[in-house]
Amino acid sequence: MARIAVIGAGMGAMAAAARLAVAGQRVTVYERAATYGGSVGRFERDGFVFDTGPGLLHLPAVYRDLFVKTGKEPLESLVRLGQVDPASRHVFADGTDVRLPNASRGGVVSALDAALGAGAGERWGEFLGRARDAWDRSRRPLLEEPLWADWRVLGRDPYPAVRQRRLLRGARQATTVAEIGAWELADPRLAALLDGYALSYGLDPRHAPASAALLPYLEQTFGSWYVGGGMRELARAVYERCLARRVEFVFGAEVARIVEKDGAATGIELADGTVVEADHVVAGIAPGPLVEWRLDGDGDVRPSGTETTPPARLTVLLALRGAREPGAAHRTVVHSPDGSAEAAEIFAGRTATRPTVTVLRPDDPATRPDDGHEAVTLTATVAPQGPVDWSDAAPRERYADALVAAAGAAVPELAERILWREVRTPADTAVWTGAAGGAVPAPALAGAEGRTLLPANSTRLSGLYRAGGWAHPGGGLAHAGMSGALVAGLIVEGADFRGSQ
Repeated sequence: MARIAVIGAGMGAMAAAARLAVAGQRVTVYERAATYGGSVGRFERDGFVFDTGPGLLHLPAVYRDLFVKTGKEPLESLVRLGQVDPASRHVFADGTDVRLPNASRGGVVSALDAALGAGAGERWGEFLGRARDAWDRSRRPLLEEPLWADWRVLGRDPYPAVRQRRLLRGARQATTVAEIGAWELADPRLAALLDGYALSYGLDPRHAPASAALLPYLEQTFGSWYVGGGMRELARAVYERCLARRVEFVFGAEVARIVEKDGAATGIELADGTVVEADHVVAGIAPGPLVEWRLDGDGDVRPSGTETTPPARLTVLLALRGAREPGAAHRTVVHSPDGSAEAAEIFAGRTATRPTVTVLRPDDPATRPDDGHEAVTLTATVAPQGPVDWSDAAPRERYADALVAAAGAAVPELAERILWREVRTPADTAVWTGAAGGAVPAPALAGAEGRTLLPANSTRLSGLYRAGGWAHPGGGLAHAGMSGALVAGLIVEGADFRGSQ
């Protein structure tokens, strides 16, 4: 029985802990905060309940697999998991309004044709077909296997871009999300739809590789799911599964350093000076001085802080008087009138003038004090803490006002219904998660010469592993769960591990 010390109680770290415990390892999780879940948090006030992290789950099979592999009780016996339909509503700058059904490619095509005009749905459907090809080519090495030693192979983009001939000029093929929108989708609203997917994951559409087409493909193929009571309930279920498998948790325990000897991790040292011996250490935390994290040219790692901090999210929690109207969409995306300008501002470290805003309105009695009220969450991708001082009340409240103004297109009489609001900024996220600038990790993507890949789960220090959104295969609930499975496999099976099944 090996001793495993896990740093952090985020979703990826807990997924690894549960799997390792089932494999017969003695696992202890050390979390500096007072609770589990990492970014999957909850805020409660006056009977209103809000998710402060992810609001929906994609690829639920990842967590179904976790519960099947770690016990007899399936995921659905422990949480209320249901599909959201429509999957999303989109409001474009010209007033076009479209609802996209859940996990129905034919339904999406029909909805786009009806709202945007004949041919729009067909172009989107053909795009999804190419995205499926990219998924088939990259799924296994990108998501289900440890990062290859020759990771440069994943630097080639798997998206089969359309080769477009031009009179008196050479043919061209899209290499970025923005180019797909301009050259293949050929409708500014379809382009905004695709750009919105990239931006919501913290990717710059102007530079994100064409393989980011996987993001809408995965959602529109495998669906969007909501956990009754909020996504925090999923974190609770994973935590309780860990406890049932005798994983120990120590909260309020900040890890100061990883103890190493002769090139191997041999334990951890807590901030109070306590040294804990371990045969393996799993770091499920954001990059920082404790764990080096970036890929270098020789496949090794280099210290953090050598690249621009990724973007973050600003969230506004709204307590509303008045009932949710019948037929309201769970999720509405209100698109910026100029997505390119928005991305330029965010990735230059400024606040966007007209942000793209995601509005979440769950029809869940557990989130409100009674049926005469509604809990609504607004989210936008923003520059991280640092370039913008989000601890300053002026930009914080000004930007929250901008989100509320935009969200008025999705929620009738929104401004008049607000009882109170709570604003969560990247400065808050930096405190809660330890991520520099409050940044949120994006999922790994093939292409762009490997620039969007995340660090491998194994490290150059024997016995030290990385799990969670800041490690392969990247950010997002599903990807974090995959990282936990990969780390558990590497520890239990060693060099023979060839990936999740």
